[in-house]
Amino acid sequence: MKQYKVGLVGIGAVGTEMVKVLRQREFPASEIRILATRARDEEIAGEMFHVRETTPEAFDGLDIVLFAGTEGSKGASKMWGWEAVRRGAIVIDNGDDFRMDDRVPLVIPEINADALDTHQGLIANPNCSTIITLMGIAPLHRVNPLKHLTAVTFQSVSGTGRAAIAELDAQVRAYASGGNVEVAAYPHPIAFNVLPHIGGEKKEMPGFTSEEAKLTFESRKILGAPDLQIGCTCVRVPVFYAHSVAVHAQFTNPFTVEAIREIVGGAPGVRIIDDLSNAQYPMPINFQQGDDIGVGRIRLDPSIPNGIALWICGDNIRKGAALNAVQIAEALGRVDTKG
Repeated sequence: MKQYKVGLVGIGAVGTEMVKVLRQREFPASEIRILATRARDEEIAGEMFHVRETTPEAFDGLDIVLFAGTEGSKGASKMWGWEAVRRGAIVIDNGDDFRMDDRVPLVIPEINADALDTHQGLIANPNCSTIITLMGIAPLHRVNPLKHLTAVTFQSVSGTGRAAIAELDAQVRAYASGGNVEVAAYPHPIAFNVLPHIGGEKKEMPGFTSEEAKLTFESRKILGAPDLQIGCTCVRVPVFYAHSVAVHAQFTNPFTVEAIREIVGGAPGVRIIDDLSNAQYPMPINFQQGDDIGVGRIRLDPSIPNGIALWICGDNIRKGAALNAVQIAEALGRVDTKG
């Protein structure tokens, strides 16, 4: 099997998970070269690495470079992405700098791997909420085109990063002990609260946030449906890992519940959990640190013609970021891994 020299820029929550996924799936990497803002030795996912300072020369000899930037962290791929391409690597970028760039495919391998055929050296990983939503809805769109999509997301704090995970933990402990609840990562306490505010205000969409804009425009690009009508509200919830999405969708033709279960349940990477009478449905606590996307609460929506409703759940750091990026690398080389 061909071996690949893999670079990884950034070792926060997503970067650490990328190392785990590469090892767990036995990706054929002869080298994993970690790049960051400064050189040092560091333990990452239980393995010691010599971290190199990111310079143009640091990309020399690499076949694939994963940029592990989290949402809102600007700079790394913008500064170094195309430089890595010029030096011979294929770049897979988890950040949002190039997602809507016409030169750059935006890829969920189970949905639109064919977009990789036209890449120019840089490929974008979609936003976590986009990936999780479309894993449940795209199999249906493939056989019965969508006309309208409404999504309300319930997004975990790990989407913000390590500081937000620590803040939720500290706030819960402070609340339980009667101490002071301190706020830093968000404008309000997140423990025992929900915040209908993820990202900054999007000037091109008055009243909407950047996260809501991402879900809208990225979904259109991935599905190849530039005129698809999408309405969404993105909400931060006091959950450590895994995002959930309540979806109401209108299709061109009617579905039956049985057909939805058969189509979605047969899609790769998706697991149906749908037994309301026995309180069985996907929940973040069951999908954190997992690779599958769960779909449940499947029902017809009588409020609109040809309408359905779904509940979708998946780990935002795994399939919503690290796993999807590694799957793109696998698809590029048609790599046969344990995954």
